Amino acid sequence: MSKKRKKLGEILYRSKLVDKETLIKAIKEARKNGRRLGEQLIETGKASESQIAKALAHQFGFKYVNLDKVDIPDSAMKLIPDEIRKKHQVLPLEQNNGAMRVIISDPMDLDLLDMLRFRLNCEIEPCLAAPSKIKDRLEDEEEDEFKHSIDEIASSIDATTAELEEAGQSLEATIRKAQEDEGDDGPIIKLVNLLIDEAVRMNASDIHLEPLGDRVRIRYRVDGVCIERDNIPKNMQGPLLARMKILSGIDIGERRLPQDGRIKRHIDNSDIDFRVSTLPAYHGESTVLRILRPDSVNIGIQALGFEQDNYEQFQNIIKRPNGIFLVTGPTGSGKTTTLYSALKELNRPDTKIITAEDPVEYNVQGINQCQVRTEIGLTFDKILRSMLRQAPNVILVGEIRDALVADIAIQAALTGHLVFSTLHTNDAPSAITRLIDMGVKPFLVASSIQAIMAQRLVRVICKKCKAEDKDPDPRFLRLLGIKPQDIKNHTLYKGKGCAACQGTGYKGRMAIFEMLELNNQIRELAFARAPASELRKAARAGGMKTLLDDGKRKVFRGVTTPQEVARVAQSEDLIDE
Repeated sequence: MSKKRKKLGEILYRSKLVDKETLIKAIKEARKNGRRLGEQLIETGKASESQIAKALAHQFGFKYVNLDKVDIPDSAMKLIPDEIRKKHQVLPLEQNNGAMRVIISDPMDLDLLDMLRFRLNCEIEPCLAAPSKIKDRLEDEEEDEFKHSIDEIASSIDATTAELEEAGQSLEATIRKAQEDEGDDGPIIKLVNLLIDEAVRMNASDIHLEPLGDRVRIRYRVDGVCIERDNIPKNMQGPLLARMKILSGIDIGERRLPQDGRIKRHIDNSDIDFRVSTLPAYHGESTVLRILRPDSVNIGIQALGFEQDNYEQFQNIIKRPNGIFLVTGPTGSGKTTTLYSALKELNRPDTKIITAEDPVEYNVQGINQCQVRTEIGLTFDKILRSMLRQAPNVILVGEIRDALVADIAIQAALTGHLVFSTLHTNDAPSAITRLIDMGVKPFLVASSIQAIMAQRLVRVICKKCKAEDKDPDPRFLRLLGIKPQDIKNHTLYKGKGCAACQGTGYKGRMAIFEMLELNNQIRELAFARAPASELRKAARAGGMKTLLDDGKRKVFRGVTTPQEVARVAQSEDLIDE
C-alpha cells in the first residue's frame, strides 16, 4: 500500500514556516482566487519561492536543488536542446546509467515529464528548484551565448573585410552568400535570432538597433520604456543590419532612403510578425523592429482596464447603429488594440465590417481589411468611397489624417454606418477642435460624433514584488490631487523590483481612459466653435472622468503607482481645474 502524501500546508506548518492563522487565511484566499496554496503564500510575502520549492520537494519525494550553490557544466546543459530548456524552463543536471536528472519547478506537471521522456528517450529523475532561479540560470546562459556570438563575429569581420577589398567584392553580396551557405549556424544569424527571441520572451514591443559613433546600441522597449540591452562593436554594424534587411525582404544595398519590410517567425508555438523600419542617420541606418503579437488583440474589452462605469458606457456606444466613435492618444497608447477589441465584439455573421488601414497590423478572421497603398494611388479616401458601395454595417478608418478623409467618414456616419477611427490629440475634447481646424464644418462634427475616448497606457505593479508603499513621494501625490485623508482611506502600493520584472517593479500595462459622450450642450459648443477649454469644462460638468481621475482610481485599487500616472498623463490633466 502506497504511503499517503502529506499536504503542502501541513509540511509548511510543521516546519514552522507559517503559523496556523496565516495558513488558514492563505488556503481560503487561494480557493477564492483559483490559485495554488504555494502561489498565494509567495504573492502575499508569507513564504519565499525557495521555501515553497523545498516544501514541494519534501511533499513529492524529490531532491531540492539550490541553484545558487550548484554549478551546471556546459557539457550537462547540452543534454537537453536549447529550445526545450527555454520554452519549458527546465535545466539538465546530470546523466547516469541511462537516467537523466532534470531540474523543474512544478512537480505536478506530468505532461512535461512525459514529453521529456519521449523527446530525450531516457528515464527522467525530476529535481525541484525555485522558478525564478531556473529562469535566472537560463538568462545567464543566454547572456553568455550572446556575448560569445559577438566575440565570434567581431574576431572574424576585420579579416573578412580585408579579403573582400583585395578580391574587389561588395560586403553586402558576400554577407548574403555566406548566410545562404551557413544556413542557421552562422554567428551573425545566431546573434540576430537571439536578439529577436529574447525580445519576444521579454514581452518587448520594439527592438531598436541604433548605430552610434563608436558602437551599435541595442535597446528593447518593454511596457513602453526603453531598456538598453547591450552595445556591440562598430565593425559588426554592416553584417547585423544586412541580416535584418535580408530577413525583412528589403534592398540590402540601399542606404540612402528609408525602407519598410516585414519578418515572420515561429517562436514558442506562436507566429509573430515584425514590422521593420530603416531610417538613414548620421552614423548609419537606424533600424526598428515592431513586434506584432496576434494574441494582443484577443485580450477582450474588459481586460483593457475599464472601470465598471466606463465599461458600460463603452459597450453602449459601440453597439449604436450609426455615428463616429473616435479614440485619441499618442503613438503606442493602445488605440489599435482598443478598436480591434471593439470590432471583435461586433464581429458576428449578421454584421459586415470593413477596415482601411495603413498598414494592416493584425489579421482578424471575418473582417474585410484593406491595406492603404499610396504608391499606386490606393489612399484612405479612395478605399472609403469604395467601401461605402460594399454595404458595410461597421467601418474602421485607421486614422483621420486630413479633411478629405474626415468628410467621407462623417458622411458615412450620417448615412447609417457606425464608424471607428483614431486621431492624435492630447485629450478627448481637443478632438472636436482638431477636426474643425482641419476644415470640417462645425455642424457636421456636432451632428456625427457620438463619443470620443482618450487613452494612455500605464505600467502595472509587478505581482511578484508588490508591497505597501508606506512613504509615497509627496510630489506625485500633489500632481494627482491625492490628499492626506485619501491616503488614510486607501493603501498605496509599489513594486520593490525582482527578477520577474527586470528590477523595474512593473510588469504588464493597462489603459487609463477619458470618455467624452456628446450631449446637447457639447454639440452646441462644437457648433459655436468653442475652444477646447470650454468643451472640457462642459464635459466635466456632464460627468466625464479625466485621464487623471481614472488613473487615481487605479492607484487606489493598487494596480499602479502615482509616479506612473503622472508620467503618462499630459500636463494639462495634472492641474486641478
